Amino acid sequence: MSSVGLRLDLQLARRLELAEAHAATRAAEALNRSRPGSASVESIAGGFAVYCGPNSPVTQAVALGLDGTVNDDEFARLEGFYRSRNEPIRVETCPLADSSLIAQFSNHSYRVTEFTNVMARTVSDAASEGRPHVNPQVNIERASPQQSDLWALAVAQGFAESYPVTAELLEVMKVFAQAPETVCYLARIDGKVDGGAALAIRDGIAGLFGASTLPAFRGNGVQTALLKVRLDHAIRARCELAVSLAQPGSSSERNIVRHGFQVLYTRVKFEKEYQREGIDRIAHDAEL
Repeated sequence: MSSVGLRLDLQLARRLELAEAHAATRAAEALNRSRPGSASVESIAGGFAVYCGPNSPVTQAVALGLDGTVNDDEFARLEGFYRSRNEPIRVETCPLADSSLIAQFSNHSYRVTEFTNVMARTVSDAASEGRPHVNPQVNIERASPQQSDLWALAVAQGFAESYPVTAELLEVMKVFAQAPETVCYLARIDGKVDGGAALAIRDGIAGLFGASTLPAFRGNGVQTALLKVRLDHAIRARCELAVSLAQPGSSSERNIVRHGFQVLYTRVKFEKEYQREGIDRIAHDAEL
């Protein structure tokens, strides 16, 4: 498959980053409706700091530094947001972010913990291209609200190598499935659930997120089937672009690129551990 080459600039990068940030903030809002006070969102440095519980994949800052200089006050607000919740500070950073944000990371001793390729393609091309071969044994269904628990468990188990399946994670995944503008899909082989994925639409961008396959079913074309059904949805919704994320060099990245997506840029996750005990000790010494 082929797609018209996309030209990366600051405007496009901002649209893509804010599309993901929007999905995260809606998940936080849904979590708060389910359990008031358990999630929080703050607008910082042109992006958003999101908290959806300890060690949640949604708990991180996104889209910072794409609206200009990140000054000391803004960066202090970022750190304070997570420190007040005793949570490590994690910032997914676009390479087109203002250089002042990178300087802040350097000045405050952050470390790099992850790289993620951001891939996109035009949706109009997908409508005119031949359909990818899909394993006829893989059946995809749109998850109903009553299946949100089932969907959350399937996706969480598929990501278990990276994120342990905890009650807190399942709750976050469930409310993500129930957030407005989010559509979730379940994949089955011989009637058994073998994976799932989500689609979130904002500003003409179809965000293809949360795709995972249970280890026992990998290699059966589950990801291809989930990708196809979400692209079809994006076509019907008249989206302009589709975007997806994957680790560089992973099988997920190779599969996505085969379906007409191109790597636009590589995001870097900057992280800093927050040691509550150390801060308390400093505060105690200052009082003496």
